[in-house]
Amino acid sequence: MRSDPITWTAEELSLGYIGDYKPYNFVDGEGVRCSLYVSGCPFACKGCYNKAAQNFAYGRPYTKELEDEIIKDLKADYCQGLTLLGGEPFLNTQVTLSLCKRVREEFGDQKDIWSWTGYTWEEIMQGTEDKLELLELLDVLIDGRFVEAEKDFTLAFRGSSNQKIIDVKKSLVNDEVVLWNDGNYK
Repeated sequence: MRSDPITWTAEELSLGYIGDYKPYNFVDGEGVRCSLYVSGCPFACKGCYNKAAQNFAYGRPYTKELEDEIIKDLKADYCQGLTLLGGEPFLNTQVTLSLCKRVREEFGDQKDIWSWTGYTWEEIMQGTEDKLELLELLDVLIDGRFVEAEKDFTLAFRGSSNQKIIDVKKSLVNDEVVLWNDGNYK
């Protein structure tokens, strides 16, 4: 595999597998969320909390039936939105783009979409078209690799202090990173 993450592609790496789907949880972003854990992540960060999901063949194939189930679960009034984790959502765009497009078609902006990624904002901006397309469908992005030396479990929604919580819509409009909630995390 090429060593530059910008050159990695879902087409080359992803098998379209998911490691898990968890409806109605409280830990993967703000509010009650439906969380999809995709399989495969070549970043392989030391100290990764989801090491099993680094394998692109981990779990089971993503299906239309699962997508329908996620959409049904998102219809609950108390559910704030969808979260994409992994594995690496930006290297599983066959799955994540399909689902995010459907969420936008069904709910517009009534449900928010969060994603974690090992990529930095800057790497995504230099990335492939599918990565940019996925980014445009998101509301909040937690970017950057987990760095064990910067581990701080007191941080909201992040494992290490190098990671940023980004307001995607404002960042795209301003053509620069704008932190979510003005950087005032609960």
